[in-house]
Amino acid sequence: MFLTDPMTVSAAMLLIIYAVIFSEKIHRTNAAIIGAICMVGIGLWMDFYSQEQALMAIDANTILLLAAMMMLVGLFRQTGAFEYLAILIANISKAQPARLMIYLCIAVSVISMFLDNVTTIIIFAPLTLLITRILKLNPLPFLVAEAMLSNVGGIATLVGDPPNIMIGSAANIDFTRFLIHMAPPVFTVWVFSMSYLLWTFRDELKLPISASHKLHLDRRHAIKDPAKLIKTLIAIVFVVVLFFIHHHLKLYPAYVAFAGLALALLLISPEPESLFKEINWSVLFFFAGLFVIVGGVESSGLLHLIGAELSHLAEDPQMLLLTCLLLMWVAALLSAFVDNIPFTVTMIPIIAGLESHGINIQPLWWALALGVGLGGNGTHIGATANIIVVSELEKSKIPNAEISPLQWMRKGFPVMFTGLTVSSVFYILMFDYFT
Repeated sequence: MFLTDPMTVSAAMLLIIYAVIFSEKIHRTNAAIIGAICMVGIGLWMDFYSQEQALMAIDANTILLLAAMMMLVGLFRQTGAFEYLAILIANISKAQPARLMIYLCIAVSVISMFLDNVTTIIIFAPLTLLITRILKLNPLPFLVAEAMLSNVGGIATLVGDPPNIMIGSAANIDFTRFLIHMAPPVFTVWVFSMSYLLWTFRDELKLPISASHKLHLDRRHAIKDPAKLIKTLIAIVFVVVLFFIHHHLKLYPAYVAFAGLALALLLISPEPESLFKEINWSVLFFFAGLFVIVGGVESSGLLHLIGAELSHLAEDPQMLLLTCLLLMWVAALLSAFVDNIPFTVTMIPIIAGLESHGINIQPLWWALALGVGLGGNGTHIGATANIIVVSELEKSKIPNAEISPLQWMRKGFPVMFTGLTVSSVFYILMFDYFT
């Protein structure tokens, strides 16, 4: 199979749009919307991408999940619970920035294993901003580290990242088996990634002298509405429990999130106008635009071509390990610049089809999960959690707290390559473990 005109044009269109986003000449949401319109227009003109396909390319599950969790977290924020947790963690860390970063990253990584990493960052981003305000620290290194390590932590379980759910469903892998296979490499990657982030942010983690005077705050007075807090916690616990079992009940994560929100609405009865103000519409429209853009590339057949060429290597049993490693790295590099969900969707039938040729496809599933998960750290648009962090930093209006796309790449690519290198070594040494 060779490159066709639609493949070439859609790839060029994608590169142009991403160049505009990375240049920051136009706000990323504006660029995504303009790019989506152009991609659909070119697709209609060249007859490879229809308006119906563009609408179908928008992952409504992801968009609605984000919207519901933003509203639920907004209700939680109004109770003063974040202020309580902020003062508690600030005291436990004893105003040591490096220790604070480690504590926060451990928390988001563990929670991301059982609650998807997007929801975890939605919860922890405002919490982190409060903590850093108390200690008069720049929130940038803490939020960036949290996003990256939540991406790493989410790889470990079946429900930690959307591609894992798709892979587990296609390969008939249950929660326990997924955790047993992925936890060892993920833990190793986490340690190396955390060490690098502490080193690269070493200058920003210097403690201001005035911070030590802020630790006497009494967290008991932080809770503004105890009754509302209890009701909101009931709704959040309800969502978390359903997240554990939603795949058995065949419920979409977005449905689970809205079920929890509906419970909160029944218990609290908030004003709709105030609730909708909690939604970051810019983030949602940015992702909708990206889904349409990547959908055009997928409809052109380019992603399928990449996957098919990669799968040819696996037909030789002696090349299986090399194919797994190549799949891991290609998936990571592509996932750094385009959403990992379309690539995962494309690769699943290709990998599944190899089984009919007598090829052991089990190690390919694990390589795919590691690649699409680790690749998200490379750029600010590589993972949904990254976009949320960038948006929170912009909204904070804190001096020197915003991070540009190039700044993220300078921090993110070393983390991504470190994770891929560690995973590759682990994979080579423990290949029989994955077969």
